[in-house]
Amino acid sequence: MSRIGKMPITLPAKVQVTINGNEVSVKGPKGQLTAAMPSEMIINQEDGIVHVVRPSDGRKHRELHGLTRALINNMVNGVNTGYRKTLNIEGVGYRGELKGKTLVMYLGFSHPIEVEPPQDVSFVVEERGTLIHIDGIDRQVVGQVAADIRNLRPPEPYKGKGVRYSDETIRRKAGKAGKGK
Repeated sequence: MSRIGKMPITLPAKVQVTINGNEVSVKGPKGQLTAAMPSEMIINQEDGIVHVVRPSDGRKHRELHGLTRALINNMVNGVNTGYRKTLNIEGVGYRGELKGKTLVMYLGFSHPIEVEPPQDVSFVVEERGTLIHIDGIDRQVVGQVAADIRNLRPPEPYKGKGVRYSDETIRRKAGKAGKGK
């Protein structure tokens, strides 16, 4: 058995799960998410606990077992507590600011870059524009938005300038060596 797939998903008090064939809908205090799960997997709900069962021990079913359980669990956690990614901006004059809901980034280019948030995603800017929080209920969307913003100006290895995740470490390189005699 898959160690992840066989674990039950315990639903918090304010979260409701609706299973309609292979479509799972999760509703909670932060919003609602709906996703189509693989049709081979059997999803059962009883007494506030969701179980994912695979029909056979074939390779394909073993792969989908843990995946399906993880996707449902991420949906439950997202509508209950939400997800957050934090980005740090380093560099002289590099900063971000909010104009309404739009994030405006100044990253050393000749022009500012505007980033529109997708639905159910919000930006929070702190510490004079050098710390950006990306909040949302869909784990994949929050991670993708964070990756897209990081790719606007990835951190460089010599001075560490650019946009990086808060838990990311940059391997620094030595600069140009002095001229020998």
